[in-house]
Amino acid sequence: MKKTIRKTKKRNPKPELKWQVGEYARHAEFHFILPYGFLLICRLLDKTPERMIYDFMVNAGGTNLKEEGNIASKEHLRNYFIAQGYGQHHYTETDISNMFKELDAVGSLFPWNGGNKMIDLYAKWRNKHYRFWFKQWYYKIRRKLPKKKED
Repeated sequence: MKKTIRKTKKRNPKPELKWQVGEYARHAEFHFILPYGFLLICRLLDKTPERMIYDFMVNAGGTNLKEEGNIASKEHLRNYFIAQGYGQHHYTETDISNMFKELDAVGSLFPWNGGNKMIDLYAKWRNKHYRFWFKQWYYKIRRKLPKKKED
C-alpha cells in the first residue's frame, strides 16, 4: 500500500508585538532582483549576497555578538542610516545614533562564561528589554500619539 505524504505548511511563530505582521513580520522571505553592481562586488569579495545582507542586518540590529572588528562597521552603519535620512522625520541624528548604541549595549551584556541557565535568563531579559526599548523610542515626545476614543 502506498503511503501518501501530506505536505504541511510551515508556520511562522506568533508575532511578539501587534505590528509585527505584513511588511514588518519578523519571519520574512524576500524575492527581489539584486542590483548587478552589488552582485559583482559580492563575487569579487567572495561573499554571497545572502551573507552580505545578513551581516548588514545583524550589525545594524546590534545582535552581532562578535565584537572584534565590528565596532568600526557599526559606526559606519549608524552614519549610513543618518546620511540616508532614515527616521529623521521623527528623531534627531543624536537620537538615531543613541538607538544604535543602546542596541549594541544589550548585545554586549551576553553572558559568555555563563551556563545554559544564565543564557536562558539573559535571553528572557533581552526580549523584555527589546519591548521596553522599542516603546520608549516609539512613544518619544516627537511622535504624535494616537488619540484614545472616548465613549
